Amino acid sequence: MHMANHQSARKRIRANGTKRLRNRYQLKTCKTAIKELKKTKDKQEATNLFKSVTAMLDKLATKNVIHKNKAANNKAHLAKHINNL
Repeated sequence: MHMANHQSARKRIRANGTKRLRNRYQLKTCKTAIKELKKTKDKQEATNLFKSVTAMLDKLATKNVIHKNKAANNKAHLAKHINNL
């Protein structure tokens, strides 16, 4: 733990830690969902998964956990994958 001298700095450290953990968790969940979608061979199932994965990616991009272009890139690749099924 850092040695902060001001109350606001101590709170900042706590808040940053909490946010970092939440961001990591959401990012990992999203990555896992993407992997599941890529493994899927059934087009109907993939289409259903695509909706939730797209929502996750958009949410992460909105909250600046990932860059918006990365989210768009991922969505394009996944859409391409589904269309090739």
